[in-house]
Amino acid sequence: MSAPARRAAARSGGLSAEDLDGLSAALAAAAPAADASGAFPWEGVRAVHASGALEAPVGRRYGGAGASLVETARILTALGRGDPSVALIAAMTMFTHHRQAEGDLWPEPLYHRILAEARAQPVLINAARVEPDLGSPARGGLPETIARRTARGWSISGTKRFVTGSTGLTYLIVWARTDESPARVGSFVVPGSAPGIEVRETWRSLGMRATCSHDVEFSEVEIPHEDVLGLVESGLGQQDNRLGAASGLALTALYLGAARRLQEGFLRFAHERVPGNLGHPLARTERFIGLAGEIDLLISGAEQLIFQNLEQAADQPEALLRARILAGRQILGAARLAVGALGNPGLSADNDLERPFRDLQSTLVHAPQEDVVLAMLGRASFAASAPPPQALPASRIGLTA
Repeated sequence: MSAPARRAAARSGGLSAEDLDGLSAALAAAAPAADASGAFPWEGVRAVHASGALEAPVGRRYGGAGASLVETARILTALGRGDPSVALIAAMTMFTHHRQAEGDLWPEPLYHRILAEARAQPVLINAARVEPDLGSPARGGLPETIARRTARGWSISGTKRFVTGSTGLTYLIVWARTDESPARVGSFVVPGSAPGIEVRETWRSLGMRATCSHDVEFSEVEIPHEDVLGLVESGLGQQDNRLGAASGLALTALYLGAARRLQEGFLRFAHERVPGNLGHPLARTERFIGLAGEIDLLISGAEQLIFQNLEQAADQPEALLRARILAGRQILGAARLAVGALGNPGLSADNDLERPFRDLQSTLVHAPQEDVVLAMLGRASFAASAPPPQALPASRIGLTA
């Protein structure tokens, strides 16, 4: 964490800078084993829950710390510095709490039950939206997953892809359409332990290996009729990519943390490596001094883009989307620069660059993807610059004698 960020994070959602540093260290110690096995990172998740970070955004009216989105992003930076996989799993739950604090999306009895469960153990929540045929809802379309009315509520059937945290989720928020005529679309809250759920271990990613972002199949999974969020007519159920712009930018903060970890590894290597033909550390060479400056410029610039826009442009979706893409590009550029400068040692698991480098390749894969954002920004640019329509001559509209 940079010095300005450390000062700003003096107290984030009830956690001090020292708390966050300790949490980063605990996650970093457990991360290599989770990454190597691809197993669910329970050790790291339990550490996040024990620290209070997982429920930091719970609203004050529910007895929570009420962490803002800026404070949540600072927590995610610390988690990402320790283990980006744990940070991503935690982020999905933290954003759920933040949205409830802002907008009362959940049925109150259900949300109170979740908070009661969270006092004893980690309660992990994530949306299940992507489908094999549809792909990401960010690109439009309606889900194939069906919710059928039953005497006791709803029966959910369908398959979802890339469900982060799949094997450890307490609740899945399943995007589905009803079997009614006309159909409605909404998010159905399904307990992870419900009968009829099968996790297919399909996650074989280059990085973020411990996120367990597997496919999940739902076969007639029954839930109560009231456990539904935002059930609307199907024509109104398209995803608005602007609505999630702020949380998408906050999510990028976890990759900022991973970039800081990689930067630390680069600097450590340059201090410790003493080539025989030089007789002094690489850190004293002009080339590595310049590289260190460029890496700092890119990562610190990304940090400013993230936090300044979250603080100053929270109601400007285009600005938030723009900042997310720019910050992500700079983070990836810094990672390529650092690893490329070290050559083979940069790609070796013996150094503290290889795992963060792999994890950082996921920086811009989250919806809405880069091409979708660029198209949105391009359309907005053309709309803002379009000339006014030309008035028709009077003779063309029948006003002449």
